[in-house]
Amino acid sequence: MAAKQAKQAATVVPAVPVGYVPSLQKKYKEEIVPKLKKELGYDTVMRVPKLEKITINQGVGQATADKKLIEVAQQELTAITGQKAVMTYSKKDISNFKLRKGMPIGVKVTLRGTRMYEFLERLICIALPRIRDFKGINEKLDGRGNYTLGVKEQIIFPEIDIDKITKVMGMEITFVTNTDSDEAAFALLREFGLPFKNIKK
Repeated sequence: MAAKQAKQAATVVPAVPVGYVPSLQKKYKEEIVPKLKKELGYDTVMRVPKLEKITINQGVGQATADKKLIEVAQQELTAITGQKAVMTYSKKDISNFKLRKGMPIGVKVTLRGTRMYEFLERLICIALPRIRDFKGINEKLDGRGNYTLGVKEQIIFPEIDIDKITKVMGMEITFVTNTDSDEAAFALLREFGLPFKNIKK
């Protein structure tokens, strides 16, 4: 019982301080909105694209053989995002991979509001620059105004103690906007400071 309580306590995340507004959230309202309104030729600020949510998915295929891996992944993603990660489960049986329907195969977090902006700021300013030989991220969006960034190693996030990790795991970070235009979404993410390759200075 005590061990279970200790485990639950380890995944508790601190509340966002009342009144805290991340600098990127301020920048969006004060700088990005008027700039994109002019750049994209919109007649009202209501048409300017905005970031609705960021989802972080981490697949843990080896969890079929080692259940502890999924628990570790959940704890790590919770630490990285500041929000409790939830497990994702297989939707069907796949005998070749010894996978049964309903087995945990990954972890996921969906960030909105203050936590979303706070995570985005840490990603841009701290995590991505820690990638070895980093030269920028690919520019291709999905055709519907959303962008997915693949991260090969969770150790780029300072919340992860490299001496304590059990396995190096990657993740997919998806930026979901409220526009179907890749051009508008790209302009938005560029203004936030995502370091895309080949941006004209």
